Amino acid sequence: MVFTQPMRSAKTRLLLHPLTLYVIFAILILLKLMLLHHNLNAYYITMGLLDKVIAVGSLMLLSFWVWWLPRRGMIASLALLHLLLTALIYADMVYYRYFQDFLTVPVLLQARQVDALGDSIATLIYARDFWFFADWLIVIPCAVILLFGRRHHSVQTSSLNTSSYNGSYGGYSFTSPTSRKKRLRRRLLAGFTALVLGLGLGAGPIYYYSKTWAKGLFDNNWWNVSMYNVTGLLAFHGYDVYTYVKDHIGFGPEADPADIQQAKAYFTDRQQSNTVERDQALFGKYKDSNVIIVQGEAFMNFMIGKSIGGQEITPHFNELMKESQYYSHFYHQTGQGRTSDADFGANISLHPLPVGSAFVRYPDHAYDSLPSILKSQGYSTNAFHAYESSFWNRFTMYQNMKYDKFYSKNDFVEDDPLGWSLSDSSFFRQSVEKMSSEADEPFYSFLITLTSHHPYSLPKDKQQLDVGEFQGTMFGNYLQSVHYVDAALGSMVEDLKNRGLWEKTIFMFYGDHDNSITDTALYEKFLGRPLNDLDMAQIMNEVPLLVHLPDGAEAGTFEKPSGQLDITPSVLHLLGISDDSYYHMGNNVYDGSERMVVLRNGSFTDGQVFYIPSDDYIYANGTCYELSTHAKTDINACKAGFDRASERLHVSDMLITYDLIRKFREE
Repeated sequence: MVFTQPMRSAKTRLLLHPLTLYVIFAILILLKLMLLHHNLNAYYITMGLLDKVIAVGSLMLLSFWVWWLPRRGMIASLALLHLLLTALIYADMVYYRYFQDFLTVPVLLQARQVDALGDSIATLIYARDFWFFADWLIVIPCAVILLFGRRHHSVQTSSLNTSSYNGSYGGYSFTSPTSRKKRLRRRLLAGFTALVLGLGLGAGPIYYYSKTWAKGLFDNNWWNVSMYNVTGLLAFHGYDVYTYVKDHIGFGPEADPADIQQAKAYFTDRQQSNTVERDQALFGKYKDSNVIIVQGEAFMNFMIGKSIGGQEITPHFNELMKESQYYSHFYHQTGQGRTSDADFGANISLHPLPVGSAFVRYPDHAYDSLPSILKSQGYSTNAFHAYESSFWNRFTMYQNMKYDKFYSKNDFVEDDPLGWSLSDSSFFRQSVEKMSSEADEPFYSFLITLTSHHPYSLPKDKQQLDVGEFQGTMFGNYLQSVHYVDAALGSMVEDLKNRGLWEKTIFMFYGDHDNSITDTALYEKFLGRPLNDLDMAQIMNEVPLLVHLPDGAEAGTFEKPSGQLDITPSVLHLLGISDDSYYHMGNNVYDGSERMVVLRNGSFTDGQVFYIPSDDYIYANGTCYELSTHAKTDINACKAGFDRASERLHVSDMLITYDLIRKFREE
């Protein structure tokens, strides 16, 4: 027999009723979801009544099971769920501030990188965020009191002889086994009711969206923000877990045969079009030349050729332009994988994944990487990055890409520590020394810089640029970092010349991604002119590409659009290696044909128009710009390009996800 204390007052019983506690829990989490949405500032995405209904339904699907627990178990579970969901929602908010995207399972599996971000994460946490956790000051103490307060403890006594008796004894009321069964049935019924309501409120509207204005999103999603617009945050994470388990546990279907045929047809057409136009003057002109490619951290295009306070920001880059090819509309094509995505796009010529990093998710899949192709042509292949070899899973991925040697943090003497690891100046010097003394020619060397990494904190003794009114701001710090990297680049070029390597090397330098500084007013102040959405899209997506050929030929500025995926096909062309049999999606910038550059979020440009998708990813809500006037034009002017861009992203995703290159090779 279980004895409990006498009945409390009606108000107390109402306040402590399981339904009241459950409603309070749901309201608090809903408010936090609304606060997150408010902080996104995403165009075309609202959180209307139906979105709140989806959020409540999703929350019920996450928590329906708490009704099946005894009272104290329910209280403990609700408190724990509250803490965990608060942490998840806040983590999403901080992550969005940097990446304009949401956390996913692959990203969480890369959690080691979160520790390494250090100061970068600190700058993304605001003092006002305290209010996001303010309710913890009430929730935690109340949960402790309800769970462990003496007045709420049950008093256990031995069973009485009568097992069906209901009554009172010694000031306590007691219930019979029959009554306990009734309470158990009520709990089970409440839980199943919450489950059914959750399915109806959460899944119902999402299913409706997927069959109407969001049709096809679940089949071909390449931007998590658009998925969030349909599902809300909690259901987005549920779907993300589902897709991850499906991909990695293996209970899901394999690639659709139609997708396989589409991929085959795409590459058949590409191979045929590659043979139409080819600049024979440059094809193979630099056969057996060394190749050095430098990927510059957050090195953007908007400040190339610009000055501040009477000083050139990138004087060495500007000087190098005079004897090199400079691509003034070169785009980074990265996604969540950021630096690893730039590496993936440049060396493998496939689009990065819409979720996570291919380096982490599919490091064992088959790729036609630049180092593996050059290795088969007799090159020694080496990668250089003065950081942990496990970061972005590089050590494993680089083995698959057939690098002979990966020079990581432990291979460098830390004689000039700066920022994340080693200064770029020392990194370049030591890397060139290793190339000169350890690499057999011809060699391919791929270098990744570090100094200009967010949050761009450069010691005073390293700051050589007068940034004027930007002094003390992150934007000013960014300009300082870029100026420092530019000086290190100049020293590297001189070192290569002194060692006799410059004249027999194809040298490339490009930026990996944007700097994550998105305040339009800062760029307007720096550039001295108003900016529209197209201007900002180009500023945030354009990074410089510099190509120096061994004899300094073909120098000049090239305005046709190009992107990171174009690097591998273009290098192979210069070396006289046909790209026709490889599964690459980039353009050969030397073939003379018109070309399209597709960004991971669905934006694209063909040199005539530039399409910017809306946050809800409905085509008609996007914007089409005429590049000649920088003004909006009829949305239909971008439709054909949008369809081609969508196909490219879909084919690339299928190729990577289902390891189709291996499948095609084995057929």
